[in-house]
Amino acid sequence: MSTPEVRRPRRHRLRTVLVTIVTVLAVLVVTFLVYAHTVLPGSRSAALRVWHDDRVAVRDVGDSIVMRPTGADGGRAANGVGIVFIPGAKVDPFAYMATFRGAVAHGTTVVITKPTLNLAFFDTRPLSTFEAHAPGVSTWAVGGHSLGGVRACQLADDASGLLLLASYCANDLSDSSVDVLSLAGTRDGLSTPAKVDAARERLPRSATMVEIRGANHARFGAYGVQPGDGIATASRAAVDAEITQRVDRWVATLG
Repeated sequence: MSTPEVRRPRRHRLRTVLVTIVTVLAVLVVTFLVYAHTVLPGSRSAALRVWHDDRVAVRDVGDSIVMRPTGADGGRAANGVGIVFIPGAKVDPFAYMATFRGAVAHGTTVVITKPTLNLAFFDTRPLSTFEAHAPGVSTWAVGGHSLGGVRACQLADDASGLLLLASYCANDLSDSSVDVLSLAGTRDGLSTPAKVDAARERLPRSATMVEIRGANHARFGAYGVQPGDGIATASRAAVDAEITQRVDRWVATLG
């Protein structure tokens, strides 16, 4: 006679446990989605200067931002080289328009991706997805900033070049023939010079390693202050100018 009375409390406890688990999971999912969609915003003024630069054509194609040279107003014609560039974790893709303004004006096409959930590791799309937006490019490189650079390393076998901005590889490319340019900042508090140096053995011996004096992690994009970063002693304009110079020189070896 007591069996139904025993089962009822057990079923109630089981229902309570299941409801609790579902609720906790829902809270975790919502918390993660809020975290992933809270990006480090790009500088509006820096982006507007690129939009208004007649040497650079900018097009938002949904999954990426395509920057290509126009050859106008003293700019150079397209050189046939393109870079698929992957943003750092939770950094506004538009923040890198200013970074590549000079290189694009000098002839290089740059496609800045919009990673899934603003985190490169969740983006499984191949390079061809983004290369399709610039059919006139004959030679492609892949690059990335911070976590985006780690993801770029995983795609390097499908490209002629690899551009790392304040980043380093987790996978081993030491036997690869990919042409690597690594730019790091001496004031970087996240991808510190020590971390970049420790991962040097994963890159080909031919890799070009450059430290930009006074640059911190955030100087490789135009998005303000990043928690945990060092304090930059070089201006954004100075860092952008050196990035342009180094990328121009590197791109000339790819085309």
